[in-house]
Amino acid sequence: MKPLIIPIENKYADKVIDLVLSIQQKEFNVPITIEDQPDLLNIKNFYYTDGGHFWGAFIKEELVGTIALVKFNDSQAAIRKMFVKKEYRGKEFSIAQKLLDTLLDYCTANQIDDLYLGTISILEAALRFYERNHFVRMDKASLPVGFPIMSADNVFCHLKLKE
Repeated sequence: MKPLIIPIENKYADKVIDLVLSIQQKEFNVPITIEDQPDLLNIKNFYYTDGGHFWGAFIKEELVGTIALVKFNDSQAAIRKMFVKKEYRGKEFSIAQKLLDTLLDYCTANQIDDLYLGTISILEAALRFYERNHFVRMDKASLPVGFPIMSADNVFCHLKLKE
């Protein structure tokens, strides 16, 4: 079953919020609420205004994964909201990989040379996934000015897209 990956805007906000909060709160017990993530209430303004983007992966009209890009200067951006529903993770569906590949293609087409992300250490499978995709862990103190740090994040990674 091949996922359909499409740009997501505000009309999908409820589905995005359900997916993200369910994974954060129920699956990983991360103490984060919708109030901590106002970006999800206005996806279009938060992600698209400065040249970022937001994608969703759908299987049979069900939202099963998301990934977003926050552009914080001309050539640097951050990955946000990378979530895949538990039953759709892994190589069988490759949804995380397809979402990341979509985002990387967008970066190439839009002259984004450096990609950063923040996550939390308990998301070990996510960190392995990023490392398989050539992201390198880095110190928080080395993050570029303007990187949008989320309060829960305690692990940071970087991917150089262009030499």
